[in-house]
Amino acid sequence: MLAVDKIRNLLVGKPLDPLDPRTRHAIAVTPILAWVGLGADGLSSSCYGPEEAFLALGQHTSLALFLALATAATVFIIALGYNQVIELFPTGGGGYRVATALLGPRPGLVSGAALLVDYVLTVATSLASGVDAFFSLLPVSAQAFKLATELTLIVLMTGLNFRGMKESILVLLPIFLAFVVLHLGLIVYGVAVHGDHLATVVPGAVGEARHMSQAVGPLVVAALLMRAFSLGGGTYTGLEAVSNNVNMLAAPRVPNGKRTMLYMSTSLAFTAGGIILLYMLWNAQHVEGQTLNAVVFGSVIDRLGFDSSFARHALLAAVLASEAGLLLVGAQTGFLDGPAVLSNMASDSWVPRHFRDLSTRLVRQNGIVVMGVASLGILLWTHGDVTILVVLYSINVFLTFSLSLLGLCIYWWRHRREGDRWLRHFALSALGLAVTSSVLVITLIEKFTAGGWLTVLVTSAVVALCFLIRRHYTDTRAQIAKSDALFAGAPPEVGDDAPTKPDPAQPTAIVLVGKHRGASMHALLWVNRLFPGHFRNVIFLAVGEVDAQSYEGAEHLERLRQTIAASLDYYVAHCRRHGLAADYRIGFGTDPVAEFMKLAETAMEEFPNSVCFASKLLFRRVNFLTARLHNQTPLEIQTRLHLQGKQMVLLPMNVE
Repeated sequence: MLAVDKIRNLLVGKPLDPLDPRTRHAIAVTPILAWVGLGADGLSSSCYGPEEAFLALGQHTSLALFLALATAATVFIIALGYNQVIELFPTGGGGYRVATALLGPRPGLVSGAALLVDYVLTVATSLASGVDAFFSLLPVSAQAFKLATELTLIVLMTGLNFRGMKESILVLLPIFLAFVVLHLGLIVYGVAVHGDHLATVVPGAVGEARHMSQAVGPLVVAALLMRAFSLGGGTYTGLEAVSNNVNMLAAPRVPNGKRTMLYMSTSLAFTAGGIILLYMLWNAQHVEGQTLNAVVFGSVIDRLGFDSSFARHALLAAVLASEAGLLLVGAQTGFLDGPAVLSNMASDSWVPRHFRDLSTRLVRQNGIVVMGVASLGILLWTHGDVTILVVLYSINVFLTFSLSLLGLCIYWWRHRREGDRWLRHFALSALGLAVTSSVLVITLIEKFTAGGWLTVLVTSAVVALCFLIRRHYTDTRAQIAKSDALFAGAPPEVGDDAPTKPDPAQPTAIVLVGKHRGASMHALLWVNRLFPGHFRNVIFLAVGEVDAQSYEGAEHLERLRQTIAASLDYYVAHCRRHGLAADYRIGFGTDPVAEFMKLAETAMEEFPNSVCFASKLLFRRVNFLTARLHNQTPLEIQTRLHLQGKQMVLLPMNVE
């Protein structure tokens, strides 16, 4: 067992203490690191979004100027909208929380389901695009190994994220910086080289648009531009990432969140708009086996005038490797935000509560595993085809954008009498809603038969499954609430002659209790009923599970501590009132089984003549949901204690 712990610590790092105030500070990220970990997805989309948009223009490349300007403006519009989300929801949650709070639980579910599918596609699309960029350097015959490379990278990324958010970002930081420096230099140089032509770019674009309008009509020109703009919708993915993880930022969270959004939007607007401009100025043409970025940056590097072809190829290799690496970093957003969305949905009972659990490294490892496995599946199904993945990707991105901005419009309209600032915020949200909803509709219609139907189908299936899960949790909670109500209120009064300190020499019942008073009292009452007059002591063991919800802030942990202590005071008072000496022990940690085992082993050493008891929920109709939606903590503890030769009895509680 010690060897297993050493191997685990070597792979994922030593456990962190969630109750140590220094831990929260140690794992919080600054705006610069958040820009890397959360903004890389948005910036990496410049490796494939602008290409899709530019190619959709066909021969009318002069119109790319309008496309570049619209792309940059849209980035800032969406970013400003999500700045409002950061202000209104400083504990994180992003599009899911916005839609749930401002539109209702069902629109919130749709937004959450869309985000889940979106983040799976974030991982798949980023890795597939990154591998495409890297394989642009290799012979065409090497294309056969692309899919295997993508699958291997997903496994490695999944393992890296088990170590923690900050650690994974630091590993990927050099790749991010290399991309920014190389692309900044090449875009500026590539535009400057054509400086003598810049004066004719605007007249040329206007003239092309006027000529086309006279030939085929202005509506056709507008439709062409809107189609190209919509098909490049993948460019804007990742802009919502900061709002999902505000709670992971260093204090003060809201200003740091806005600063991160500024870094993200500025870098993305410059890079995406600049790349589209380069396509137009350098007359980039599609080449088999190469991305359009590889073609245009190759042309720019040729103009640098290197004496040797080796230097030229080395610089191009560095640029494309940085793109491949940044796309790898961009996949990181899916591993960070996907588990966060699952955790928030688990708090509302839409998905299994296990997604709120934290590992010893304080990461949502169950969500990370789901993101990795689902990404593997979608890559296998699409064979890593970026064209299909981008279509699937952008539909759900803009569905979430639209729901979030609709919620903000409703919010500011309802608060229109609270000062003058509402109109500015409402107008900005309405403008963003008009843009994102238009892109959503056009993309869905344009690409429905090319793979968009799959996004709709998968998202709808996720929504349907979430409804089933929530209905089960609601029914179960309603049944347990009936028994909880019987023991609500303050602890019963205890007389002065009641026993206080337990005697270790006397028979002792060690009762493991949870958050439901009804289930805990059910165990205690059954102990007295099954063994009347035998046990003279009762020791209650409780564990405060530090999950994603309770770790959002110090106040949440303190509230958890107070809730558990109040219930334990109730149990102890009940025992003393009935002539039993009683006491309790509390532990806190991310693994309830491990914490219960520590408490049980210590208590059984102190009280050698003891037996452990716990309640176990019993369902008359056992199916997939009942088997997967409830943890098996009591059964696992019983198994471990039995292996040690110690006694534990499970007392079934019928919840139906």
